[in-house]
Amino acid sequence: MDLSFKLSRGVLNTIDPPIPLAYTWAAKYRLSHGPLLDMSQGIPGVPPQPALQEALATASSSLSSFGYCPSEGELVLREAMADEMRVIYGDDVHITPEDMSLTSGCNLAFVAAIMTLADAGDEVILPVPWYFNHQMTLSMLNVTTAPLQTRPENGFAPSVDECKALITPKTRAIVLITPNNPTGATYSPDLIAKFARLAHEYGVALIIDETYRDFVTAKLPPHSLFSYPSWRANLIHLFSFSKSYGIPGHRLGLVVASPTFQKALGTILDSLQICPPRPIQLAIAPILASLRPGVIETALALETRRELFRTHIPPGWVIGSIGGYFAFVRHPFPGHGSAEVCQRLAEELGIVLLPAAFFCGELDKADDRWIRFSVANCDDDRVREVCARLTKCGEVLGWESDA
Repeated sequence: MDLSFKLSRGVLNTIDPPIPLAYTWAAKYRLSHGPLLDMSQGIPGVPPQPALQEALATASSSLSSFGYCPSEGELVLREAMADEMRVIYGDDVHITPEDMSLTSGCNLAFVAAIMTLADAGDEVILPVPWYFNHQMTLSMLNVTTAPLQTRPENGFAPSVDECKALITPKTRAIVLITPNNPTGATYSPDLIAKFARLAHEYGVALIIDETYRDFVTAKLPPHSLFSYPSWRANLIHLFSFSKSYGIPGHRLGLVVASPTFQKALGTILDSLQICPPRPIQLAIAPILASLRPGVIETALALETRRELFRTHIPPGWVIGSIGGYFAFVRHPFPGHGSAEVCQRLAEELGIVLLPAAFFCGELDKADDRWIRFSVANCDDDRVREVCARLTKCGEVLGWESDA
């Protein structure tokens, strides 16, 4: 007999997780044809560096790894990350271990940050297309999502002026992801600085998720916000170890914010995670700086793969933006929504992608032609094969292209 539960209104109003749905489409092809070409989920396409694998094996067998650590994470890793951030953002940055908390993945970092900032009925501004887990989190917490539209003609970069028009007395935060998920758009330091000034002017938090930061090969720092002590007034920086170090299964994220915010955040984290996973912290802390050359090598290889994708994508498939792990591409089949196209591509051609509908909510069919390609989680040969299959998809699917 089924039990009757009263489910949370936030959960009932939240979409089903999109990745499992995409894999149900793919299952039909796998059963009848064999291996898939998977460019759906944003996962590292290369394993962790050998030095990290060895360090993790040693740390996991150490008796010290079995106990709790502080809810904010190991001090030795927070110290190492402060040094690492000076390498990334410049020697003049004002960051200490007291500005940091380690979390069980970057998704939890976002959840905990929102729980610290907002109550049910408050508002948070998300650029659209949004990362669906961010929007799902807001829905589950009954926090209102204020959509900030981005457009292909602007490279899917958000507008500061349009964001300003969305701010109300209930606004608690503006959220940016750069390089973006799903569009791949990388925001300039100048644009980030303008959003920081806007957030400061209105007394709201600016949450910047920089999960894909290490896959930008430009020589300039991503931004200069940490160079001013005033950043602590309202900046919250999120980071994921999963992508940079190839360890998504070990669930390690980071929140950088003022010690005052960290104290409140600590109450949330103590309830949600007790402490972040300890073996990976003990493994990576003493060798973090030595892993930087390997991170740069991976970034350069991914830059080459993005260019390979650009040159091989067939005519009619238009790249709106590309960067970090992702390319956001407009398909050439008018009258067919992105979810329909992705479902047919998975079931009949074995190409697993994610439609814009997963990242945008309700869409007009005329605009619903965008698809996210994760160029990071497959090698160069598979990128070529994906593009080769796309050249014949109109014939296979029986659709006319407007190319």
